Formats: sequence, structure tokens, C-alpha cells
Amino acid sequence: MYEINETHDPNLKSWVESANDPNTDFPIQNLPFTVADTSDSAIDGGWSRYNIGVIIGDCFLNLDACSEAGLFDTIADAEDWFNESAIYSLAAIPGSARSRLRSRLVQLLSEDATADERTVVERNLHRCDEIRILGTPLNIGDYTDFYCSIYHATNVGSMFRPDNPLLPNYKYIPIGYHGRASSIVISGTDIKRPRGQNRSDAEKPPVFIPAKNLDYEMELGFFVGKGNELGEPINISEAEEHIFGVCLVNDWSARDMQAWEYQPLGPFLSKSFATTISPYVVTMEALAPFRTPAFERDPDDPQPLEYLSDEQNQKLGGLDINLEVYIQTEKMRNENIEPHLLSRSNPKDLYWTIGQMLTHHASNGCNLQTGDLMATGTVSGKEKSERGCLLEMTWRGTEPIDLPSGEQRRFLEDGDEVIMKGFCEREGFRRIGLGECRGRILPAD
Repeated sequence: MYEINETHDPNLKSWVESANDPNTDFPIQNLPFTVADTSDSAIDGGWSRYNIGVIIGDCFLNLDACSEAGLFDTIADAEDWFNESAIYSLAAIPGSARSRLRSRLVQLLSEDATADERTVVERNLHRCDEIRILGTPLNIGDYTDFYCSIYHATNVGSMFRPDNPLLPNYKYIPIGYHGRASSIVISGTDIKRPRGQNRSDAEKPPVFIPAKNLDYEMELGFFVGKGNELGEPINISEAEEHIFGVCLVNDWSARDMQAWEYQPLGPFLSKSFATTISPYVVTMEALAPFRTPAFERDPDDPQPLEYLSDEQNQKLGGLDINLEVYIQTEKMRNENIEPHLLSRSNPKDLYWTIGQMLTHHASNGCNLQTGDLMATGTVSGKEKSERGCLLEMTWRGTEPIDLPSGEQRRFLEDGDEVIMKGFCEREGFRRIGLGECRGRILPAD
């Protein structure tokens, strides 16, 4: 795991003024990666020029151009990191190498940068409203979704199996399923309501209709950095060396379709129609000040099996990230009513750490690859205000939510926009954020 160093100093200031705003998600202590089109026609949707960069304040720094200008010549092997597949190169290199790049970026962007350095950097700095973020940060080859919030699992289990909410395997194994990578979309993409089989009336055959019980799921995603060879597991003590960074994930879910199809093999079409992610990769190094102990299990709970057990993971395997979910209906937009806060939760409440999820995924020799996305599953806490989806918040639609527009919601309706946010705050450190993950529901065809 990364140690706290000079790049986390809360007193660091940047000559990029917007990075010093106390409310920005992207101060100099963050520097998340993304890809963007910086060509003159970017905003008009013209031809795309793929550039890797970092976000600082309200600007995008083109790292490809900075490399060409020689700003990274002092870093060994840096010339190999910037090419047509640059973000994969950066994701796959050892964390120590990315640390050297991070230190150099902080040097170039801080108030102490030399005049010559600043001149070159300014030439390759673009306002975010003058460029176009290109799709997902990495071309995701595989996607796996876990089910690692014990509060979420207990709530959902209580709805369907009141006498036995948690299945016997839950406290021994990080439960997950393979999702659909091709339908992962970037924040801001509209989501069309899916059609599917519905059997809400158990006395009649199923019907094929637009989903009635459309839902969101507030999740944390993480990208695989360095992969592993087929047949070679990843040791829990080395798991985080294989994690590039994190993003926000909205695992859209059609609950009525899910209830009919999930037995015996789990989610399928109720999940695969769309998954939205935020466009930035916040690195594990940026998150170093916000690590927490792994979830404290009840005394009667089994301890993780040996391959999932590690002293360092137990001590600092958790992540303290504040997650928020907002909704804005079409009526709210028309009446200029601000998005309404639905819930707050935090992945420090997850029963399994991201290191344990990754280790378990590779424990059978499965070959994880650079750019693969994994998600934690719905992040819910103990309180009702911390439930990460409408299925839980409305208790399967029986307890509707009142909105400031006078409307109620049991599940999502056409025109609703879901906005997810994430940020880290801790005394003695600079606040950093994950940006936004948003999507609006369009009617089914």
C-alpha cells in the first residue's frame, strides 16, 4: 500500500488557481487520470485525437504533449509510457514508477515550478469546458460486479428470504458475477429503459414489457493495473499492486426483470443493458490518506480464510470515501428545483476489501487483465439514510420517497436523472473527489 508523502501535503498550492478552490474535487493532491480529445473540433463532436492526461482544478493537462516536450525526461523509462496505448502502459507499470510520475507532476504544477516549466505546461493545459472527455478511461475488456455490502445483502435478503437473509457462503466468500463490459458507458450518457420479461403476477405467464421497477445502485469501481498470467493466483499481500485506481459506478438494475430471471444463475438482462461510470481514475496513491481498517466483523463471524487474510489488509484495507446519490426529476428541472439528496454511504462499511475481492477473483488462476473493471456491489450502511439503491430505500416499493417537487418515487421514472458523487475528507489532509457519475432515464422504444 502507498505511504503518505510530500504529494499529500495539505499546504501544497498550485499555480492553476482553480485547483486551490477548497470545493474542487481535483486539487494538486489528487490528479486523476482520464482521456480526452483536445483538438479544435472536440466540442463540436468532430474528429477525435486521443490524449491521456490528468485533471487539475477545472483543467486537463495533456501528458502526451508534456512527454513530447521533454518534461518527463528525468524519469527512467517514461518515454515508453506515452504512446497510442498510454493509459494501459501507465496502469500496468509498478506503483513505484507511477509515484515518480506523480511527484514530477506535483513539481510541475505547484507554486514552486520554474518559469520555464510553467511556460511549457501552460501550453498543454486545457480548460475542461473546451475539450471532450472520450468514453471510459480505459477500454474495458472484462467487468465483474461483487456483492460486498453486508447491510445491502441483509436488507435484500430480508425482502425475499425473511427467515434466512444471508446465504451460508456470504461470510466466507466475496460473492460476485461477471457483467457485460460492452454496455459500460461514461457519465452523462442517457439510459434507455429496457424491455424484458416480467412475471409480477404469479398466476399468469410472464409478459415482455418495459421494465417497471428501474433502479440505480451506488457502487465503487476499481480498475486492474498489472494483470496476472493464466493459472497464477494473486497473493493477498500483493493485491493492491494490481489495482490502478477507483471510479464511481452506477449499476442500473431492472428489479422486476431481475426477480424473474435471477434463479438459478443470477443477474443477466436485468443488469446488462447499461452500467455508468465516472470518467476519472483516482489513483490508489491519491487515496493513501483515506485508508481505514477492514470491516470489523462480529465476534461470532468466521475470519477470512488464509488466502484472503493479511495483516496489512486488515489494518488499512478499507477506503473512507463519502458517496452521495441525488435525483432530479423532469418536473424538478422544469421548476428549477435542485437535485434532491437520497442517500449517503461509505465503502469503509463493506464486508470485504477491494484487495480481497481482487485476490479471490484470481484465486482459481483466472487471468485478470489491465483495464478490467471490478465493482463492489451496492454500498449501503447500517442506517436507512445510507441505503445505496431504491429497492432498499423504498423497501421494494412499499415505502415511497417524497421529493421537494411534491412527487413520490418507488422506482425510477422516465426523465429522472440520477447523480452520484464521491469525495474524501480527513482532518490534516486536502479534500479530494471522484467527480460525478450521472445518467438520465429515457423511455423504452
